[in-house]
Amino acid sequence: MGRHPVGSPAVPFLQIVVLTIVQGITEFLPVSSSGHLVLVPLAGGWQDQGLVMDVAVHVGTLAAVLVYFWRDLGQILLGWLGGNWGRRDRRLGRALGFYLIVSAIPVLVVGAVVFLMAPQVFRNPELVAWATIGFGILLYVADRLGMTLRQIEHMTLGHAFLIGLFQVLALVPGASRSGVTMTAARWLGYERPEAARFAMLMSIPVIAASGAAAGYEVWKGGDPVVTQDALLAAALSFAVALLSIALLLALLRRVSFTPFVLYRLALGGGVLVWLYYLA
Repeated sequence: MGRHPVGSPAVPFLQIVVLTIVQGITEFLPVSSSGHLVLVPLAGGWQDQGLVMDVAVHVGTLAAVLVYFWRDLGQILLGWLGGNWGRRDRRLGRALGFYLIVSAIPVLVVGAVVFLMAPQVFRNPELVAWATIGFGILLYVADRLGMTLRQIEHMTLGHAFLIGLFQVLALVPGASRSGVTMTAARWLGYERPEAARFAMLMSIPVIAASGAAAGYEVWKGGDPVVTQDALLAAALSFAVALLSIALLLALLRRVSFTPFVLYRLALGGGVLVWLYYLA
């Protein structure tokens, strides 16, 4: 299956719509959006859309995070720029911003190496399937054994860095960036909605960095068709992701992560059956 590099024919409109729906729904669910983006062209019989299109839909979801969590981001800005340093909300804002930066360092360093040295090394459906199953089981264990005592206000430097280390595992499609960070947060005793909230906030510097790298590739290639495709994909994924965030946070106040684990097991098992017996 060929890549879709800059300068190749435009991605079909139907493929863009499917990609944006899949990305918008799965980016913040613990089911691996990048794994789904590898599987979409395989299931639809399409050419692989390529890293630039993948990151375009991620940028759309980034915009959704910025809009949905504007209060948290405003608190961070007030904490860094405000004059009254003694107030509790500004102290918490400064701390949250610092923890987000610390948590992003490991994956940005390792991700830059992967992007420069071997950007396609992990785009393998079999790897996606096994990672979907394995990391799904880890999420189930963490969710069952982890206490539900902590909120983001209880975050520490050590916790932020540890969750950031787990985020490196998300470079493997199928692991799920949201899934591995929520797994780490649940092991540390954070409540489910709080684990999801921190995982979503952690996505901001990571998606921004990957979006900047892909944007440079589009600019360097100078292909207006690919640019238009990317903009359309980003806009559609923004709308779907905004709804997905609200639904996930509401759902996690009522249920555990078990439904997502069951989905991961079914998806991973189905892909393996298809690869080993039907393909």
